[in-house]
Amino acid sequence: MTHPIGLKIRGGTKVYPGTVALKNADFDLRMGAVNVLVGENGAGKSTMMKVIAGVEQLTSGTIYIDDQEVQLTSTEDAVRHGIGIVFQELNLFPNMSVADNIFINREKTRFGVDIDRVKQREETRALMRRLEHDIDPDTLVGDLKVGQQQIVEIAKSLAQNARILILDEPTSALSAAEVEILFRVIDELKRDGVGIVYISHRLEELIRVGDYITVLRDGVITGARSMQGVDIPWIVLNMIGDASKDFPKTIDHPFGAEVFRAEDVYLPNTSGGYSVEGVSLSLQAGEILGIYGLMGAGRTEFVETAMGRYPHARGTFYVDGKPAKSPHVSDRIRMGLAIIPEDRKQDGLVQILSIRENMTLSSLDRLATAGHLDVVREKKTVGDYVRQLMIKIASAENAVSSLSGGNQQKVVIGKALMTKPKVLLMDEPSRGIDIGAKAEVFRVMRQLAAEGLGIIFVTSDLEEVMGLSDRIIVMSNGKVTGEFTKGTATETALIAASAVGHSVSHAQAIQANKEQVL
Repeated sequence: MTHPIGLKIRGGTKVYPGTVALKNADFDLRMGAVNVLVGENGAGKSTMMKVIAGVEQLTSGTIYIDDQEVQLTSTEDAVRHGIGIVFQELNLFPNMSVADNIFINREKTRFGVDIDRVKQREETRALMRRLEHDIDPDTLVGDLKVGQQQIVEIAKSLAQNARILILDEPTSALSAAEVEILFRVIDELKRDGVGIVYISHRLEELIRVGDYITVLRDGVITGARSMQGVDIPWIVLNMIGDASKDFPKTIDHPFGAEVFRAEDVYLPNTSGGYSVEGVSLSLQAGEILGIYGLMGAGRTEFVETAMGRYPHARGTFYVDGKPAKSPHVSDRIRMGLAIIPEDRKQDGLVQILSIRENMTLSSLDRLATAGHLDVVREKKTVGDYVRQLMIKIASAENAVSSLSGGNQQKVVIGKALMTKPKVLLMDEPSRGIDIGAKAEVFRVMRQLAAEGLGIIFVTSDLEEVMGLSDRIIVMSNGKVTGEFTKGTATETALIAASAVGHSVSHAQAIQANKEQVL
């Protein structure tokens, strides 16, 4: 089957102060097909997509749609040409309803006089049925989990009937079952002739869903071809120049004394039940404890409770044997707890501040002398962590919002490490991070553990949790449903434990997904 080129870029170059994001790039977007775009963080993927979506304009080069030269000077221009985009960083209004977000700036009206909210609710329900989700149109977006917000963002693009749809990390916050739903929707859109650009760091996922692939490295296209015959080594070779980057191998080291303990933790929810129900666990110094489970299992709520986010929670936390009596986050940080939140944009960074200011926000007292901030020491410390975490920046004084998503994530990790924690809580630490950056983050995790830091990390990635963890705890419906060592953990056992309390069909869907992508 032939797939005609619906959009192309020729000689595309985009220059920012201090960096060239795209260098003379030629890109073809084929209709009725999934066009995979892959590259490390900072490779230029998001820049290219922003150019197509009208958010940014090329410094030089030309864009053609159906062989006609076009000027996409704004997002409105792109929408008029049938281009829709789901950004990696969600662009939703948390204080507005799901229906209002989906139809923002395109409201359904009665005779052009007032908003037809009944019609908007009906169309929102239809979109949610298409995406196989039961999300109430009147629910405030701010009350939804990140994965549900991702579904709303996808529904917003589907509502625009785009003929070119860009999906930037669309599965980063979705469970395995939700990924299956998204893939079914993508197949439906392909049959309708929609050209899809698909950006993801999950390489197995790209091979499964893609029809064509384009690889970017440092703003240059290093490979572009049909997906037929493409394998992971080929992708990695074109991404980073060699095929050697992988999860770092385990370095065995002795564990120390117990550094963290949770006893009978309960977190009531608004429906009368518990988001976290009776969870108890312990962590030794130098140990990496993985917490695996499906969306809604209570994993995020548990680590947020440990950091003091929910004062109404019950239970006791201990750090180095001392009870964490204060419910305040700042006091938990002083005790030695630090967290990498799931949503870096909302909970981890202040977008208008510089990279330097973001990284030192939680450790200003450590960088002060006689009550005054030692700016020289601050800059040197930030520089050390930038090098250690291999964060790609032109200057630490640039706004953190100027970085790619993966580099922003590494800034959040640096901020946490600068507090010199005894226990590091990491909620989906590799979300939105490419294969090279993952290897660096995981290398740092192992190095920190070898130095005696206790690490609890939440993930929905089976390969990660099995490859990194010294011990694994599985949660489902707020409870601990399984505990495994390296010797007893298998994919089948983890999936079975994570599906406790869910329907059989749900568990089967997860298993089917793993069998197809692994």
